[in-house]
Amino acid sequence: MKRQIITIDEKLCTGCSDCIPACPEGALQVIDGKARLISDLFCDGLGACVGKCPTGAMRVETREAEPYDERRVMHESIARGGANVIAAHLRHLAGHRESGYLQTALDYLKEQGIPNPLEAGTPAGPAANTHHGGGCPGSRTMDLRGNVQRDPSVPMSTATTPGELRQWPIQLHLVTPIAPYYQGSDLLLAADCTAFAAGDFHSRLLRGRSLAIACPKLDIDMERYVEKLTAMIDMAQVNTITVAIMEVPCCGGLMGLVSKALEKAKRRVPVKQVVMSVTGGIMSEEWVSC
Repeated sequence: MKRQIITIDEKLCTGCSDCIPACPEGALQVIDGKARLISDLFCDGLGACVGKCPTGAMRVETREAEPYDERRVMHESIARGGANVIAAHLRHLAGHRESGYLQTALDYLKEQGIPNPLEAGTPAGPAANTHHGGGCPGSRTMDLRGNVQRDPSVPMSTATTPGELRQWPIQLHLVTPIAPYYQGSDLLLAADCTAFAAGDFHSRLLRGRSLAIACPKLDIDMERYVEKLTAMIDMAQVNTITVAIMEVPCCGGLMGLVSKALEKAKRRVPVKQVVMSVTGGIMSEEWVSC
């Protein structure tokens, strides 16, 4: 079958091994002074190693190759590496929107009785302030919950109002749906404009919640949004979803995405809709049936 897979230019490769840690699947080894792809079965073709090569010897190409085998990779490589390697692999798959591979990996962990390291209470779970490696720096996962140290019982000064953001990134195309801060959280799915309309967005809507933002009118690839929301419901097991939208008609599409995600999801979660006026007031706030 034809699929995307790593290729290595031996003339450019110096055998520095910088690419090896970037491939937890175990598809690469340095042999006879050169990096080698030891098995098509282990290469997912997502290119995490490419950005680590200092000489530009690695690239992704489309060619005939054996199908990638996620279950075999989990069994022969990932699971043996321990919690941190498993966590890095799961974030890697989720970050590249490989929901099929991700589900296979999670199924394998469950079958083998291996704890999911991204769940609360595990060594690589929400207590770890980890960064997603590779790719655009603006997409790196950052858990900011430990930075919120304000006493919620003390009124906030408008002059020095601390933020309530618990994570980075926040744009729905960029977030990893199984990131630690989504695990068992109350999710706020907010239309882009809401934070600009409401001066007290952080204290009124964001406090204590994880966040994802989107624009149902201007954003593209809505099916990806549905896939990510479904993963948040089933894999991250969010407790509730609050959908904050503006009074303008196009914003209603955000509720439509949540409805589609719930149709695909195996779990049911309570959904609250908050409709905001263009002047920042709350026009309606109610739990809805999706």
